[in-house]
Amino acid sequence: MGLQEILKPEAVKVLQGVSSKKRLFQQLAELAHAVYGLEPQRSLDALMERESLGPTGVGRGVALPHARLEGLSSVVGVFVRIEKAVDFDSVDRQPVDLVFALFAPHDSGVDHLKALALVSRTLRDGSVCSKLRANDAPATLHTILTEAPGQQAA
Repeated sequence: MGLQEILKPEAVKVLQGVSSKKRLFQQLAELAHAVYGLEPQRSLDALMERESLGPTGVGRGVALPHARLEGLSSVVGVFVRIEKAVDFDSVDRQPVDLVFALFAPHDSGVDHLKALALVSRTLRDGSVCSKLRANDAPATLHTILTEAPGQQAA
């Protein structure tokens, strides 16, 4: 499994005017709807429910929100770079500007965990994050993510 199997090029955006975590989740749900046909309210509710268990901000400006949904056949993702970082209750208390959200089938088991590990490994690479922060074009952001050294599954 590689990120190119999870992340469609059209599922990558640069967002402006995001003022809160809830608004961010709404925009992630809308993007997942536009690209993958996921029902926006169900996606939003699932993201909020998972977040209530503990923040998915992993530090250094990165968040990995994720949710399981009925009716999905495979793990899919959306990536956004936020122009002005938002408070995310991250482990290091830093605001978040790089967000990779995963949506997995309700019964995905190990595939969901493998995808989460893959995204985490990719976004732990400081040079990948620097490149993501230095670019505005969604196509370029997609290329950076899908061609990153750590993005192939172990």
